[in-house]
Amino acid sequence: MLFLKLFRESFIFAFDALRQNKTRTFLSLLGITIGIFTIITVFAAVDTFRGNLQTSVDKLGSKTIYIQKWPWGGFGDYPWWKYMQRPQPSLRDYEALKVRATTAEGLSYEISMSNRTLKYKSNSIEGAQISAASHDYNKTWNFDLSEGRYFTDNESNSGSPVCLIGSDLAEGLFPNQTAAGKAVKVLGRKVTVIGVFAREGEDLLGVSSDKTLLIPLNFARNLVDVQSDRYGPQITVRGKEQYSVTDVESELRGLMRSIRRTRPVEDDDFALNKTTILSGQLDQLFGIVDVAGWIIGGFSILVGGFGIANIMFVSVKERTNIIGIQKSLGAKNYFILMQFLFEAIALCLIGGLIGLGVVYLMTIIATYGFDVKIILDAGNVIRGISISVIIGVISGFWPAFSASRLDPVEAIRSK
Repeated sequence: MLFLKLFRESFIFAFDALRQNKTRTFLSLLGITIGIFTIITVFAAVDTFRGNLQTSVDKLGSKTIYIQKWPWGGFGDYPWWKYMQRPQPSLRDYEALKVRATTAEGLSYEISMSNRTLKYKSNSIEGAQISAASHDYNKTWNFDLSEGRYFTDNESNSGSPVCLIGSDLAEGLFPNQTAAGKAVKVLGRKVTVIGVFAREGEDLLGVSSDKTLLIPLNFARNLVDVQSDRYGPQITVRGKEQYSVTDVESELRGLMRSIRRTRPVEDDDFALNKTTILSGQLDQLFGIVDVAGWIIGGFSILVGGFGIANIMFVSVKERTNIIGIQKSLGAKNYFILMQFLFEAIALCLIGGLIGLGVVYLMTIIATYGFDVKIILDAGNVIRGISISVIIGVISGFWPAFSASRLDPVEAIRSK
C-alpha cells in the first residue's frame, strides 16, 4: 500500500511540473510527436499498400499456377537473355496438359491484347483490353457477373461471336441501358454481349476485369495468331482442393518436360509462376521500407529523446532544493527517481499520443475527403505507445537517477 501511495504521489508531482512549465513541455513534446508521427505514418502507409497488393495477389488464387515464357521477378540479377529463346506456351502444350493433368480442377489457354477500341453505334471506348480464353476460364479465375451469363460449351467450342465485358466498358458503351444482347464491334467484327463482369474497382497489379472484353479462344483464332508472342499466351491451371500447390506444380513440371521432350540434363524451357512468388517478393520489398521508416523516424525520436533528457536535467536543477526538502522529510531515493522518471515518460507518452492523433486525423481526411482507405490498425497504435514509453524511460532515467542520489543537506542549500 505504501508503494502504491508513493506511486500515485510521484505521478501528481510529475504532472504538476508539466502543467507549470507549459512552453517547456510543448517544446519537449514536439520532437517525440514528430518522430512517432513519422514512424506510424510510414507503417500505416506500408500496411495500406501491402493490404491492397495482397488483395490483388489473392485474386490470382492460392492454388493457381501460370505456365508462361518469363518467370515472375525481373529485379536484380535477372538473366533475361536466358529466357529470351524460350518458346511461348502453345496450343499443343495446352491440349496435351488438358488430357494428361490429373491434379487440375480447371485449365485454360489465354491471350491478351491491350489498348483496343470498342464501338457501339455512336459510342466508342479506347484503351480496352481484349482477352481470349478457352472454356475453363471460369474455373481458373475468380469473378462474378452482374448481368447475363458465361459462355456455353457450344459457344466456346464453335467459336461463337459472343463476349463478356467489364463494368467500365458496359457503362461507357451502354449508358443507362442493359448490355446483354447488344452487338459491339471489336477487331473489325461484331460480337454479342452475353454477360457483364461485376465491378472490381482499382487494382494495384492491374488484376481487374472492369476494362476487359473476353471472347472465346476459338473465335479469336479466326482473327489473330493466338500463339504469337505479341499477345503473351499463357496456360492457367487451378489445382483441385485435395492437392497442395506443390503437388500441382510438380505434376505440371513433369508433364511439360515430357510434352516438350526436355532431356534430364536440360533446364526447364518454361516458367511455372504462382502467387507465393509475388508474396515473397512483396515481403522483401516491404521489409526494406519498414527499415527505412525506422531510420527516418528514429532520427526524429533520437533528437526528441535528447531534448527531453536535457529538459529533465534542467528540471532537476530548478527543483534541487525541493528535492532536498522532500528527502529531509523522509522521501526515499526511489520516490525521487520515480517522480522524475514518470515526468519524462508522461512527456513522451503525451507526445506519442499527439502524433498518433495526427495520423488518425489524416486517415479520416484521406478516407472521407479523397476516398483513399488508410489502415491504422491496433498494432501500429500499440507500437507508437510502446516506443513513447521506452524513449521516456531511456531519456529520463539518468536525470531521475541523478536527482535521487542528491545529498539532502547540499540540495537544500542550493538556489
